[in-house]
Amino acid sequence: MEAYKVPSRDSESEFVEKKSRFIGRIWGTDSEEEALERIKAMRQQHWDATHNVYAYIIHGGPTRFTDDGEPSGTAGMPVLEVLRGAGVENVCCVVTRYFGGTLLGTGGLVRAYGKAARDALNEAGISLKQLWKRLDLILPYSFYERLRQEVERSGGVVADTEYGADVCLHVLLPADRSAAFEARVTDLTRGNVACVEAGEEFRAVPVEE
Repeated sequence: MEAYKVPSRDSESEFVEKKSRFIGRIWGTDSEEEALERIKAMRQQHWDATHNVYAYIIHGGPTRFTDDGEPSGTAGMPVLEVLRGAGVENVCCVVTRYFGGTLLGTGGLVRAYGKAARDALNEAGISLKQLWKRLDLILPYSFYERLRQEVERSGGVVADTEYGADVCLHVLLPADRSAAFEARVTDLTRGNVACVEAGEEFRAVPVEE
């Protein structure tokens, strides 16, 4: 199963540029139909807005965008380029603009729409959707910081931590890196800490907040 990045959550951000109000929104969308429903809902909610610009990318599916009446290349494309630049898929972004009476010019529009999409994506965060292996590690407190850093270096995340007489780390590792990680743990702890495999799953895990 191929790994790809997705938004961690739905988000919204807003700013004002020369009296024009820009509202950026991000959603995770698993299909083009879902993306179109989001766009339709925003057009209905902001029926009085000057523009409702959108862009979406569906993993293994279509990529679409529109300037919605703004000069060609100044709105939808900057939004799409933010999404592409971050490498996210299964994502839909709508930027709503209420015109404030002052023209922004071509460059100003590109910057404003790009900022709206970027702010919304930063608020959403990014997750990596791939096959993860779940590992449980029970270890003395003296190994905690060293092994936590090793999880990060191996591209994994600590999903949960339990504190008791020892520390129990519930770890998610990319499936193709788990064997090397387990060998590294054995080496670092001289065999005193074992990794117990607890299954695997294809899911999205936050990697950028």
